[in-house]
Amino acid sequence: MARRGCGGPYLVCEKPVEDAGLRGYREQPMEATLDEKTRIELEAAVYRRLVEHLRERSDVQNIDLMNLAGFCRNCLSNWMKEAADARGLAMSKDASREIVYGMPYEEWRAKHQKDATAEQRAAFAKSHPHQH
Repeated sequence: MARRGCGGPYLVCEKPVEDAGLRGYREQPMEATLDEKTRIELEAAVYRRLVEHLRERSDVQNIDLMNLAGFCRNCLSNWMKEAADARGLAMSKDASREIVYGMPYEEWRAKHQKDATAEQRAAFAKSHPHQH
């Protein structure tokens, strides 16, 4: 039986590899098997891997991420700053963006950001009517 994550950060599903459907899933609460320190370390590792992946995939534009997933690199940097603020830690918007982008934001934009196409802008307006 293969284990694959298919729920939130607190669930693990067991699914037979040969079963391509949803039959066979059994949710088990992760908190029963992980202590909080280990859970936090795993979540941090996943975050670092996500950021690394987004740095490697500079061809994927933020508007594409927003249109498909509802968040982008800027959202991650904003969440980083909000987490720092919640702990009383001084972090500027520029510093949080550099953590996510791996370089100053303006440098990343100059190297990688392209003008959004009419199709991308239309998809964004449709999926985020309150943000355009």
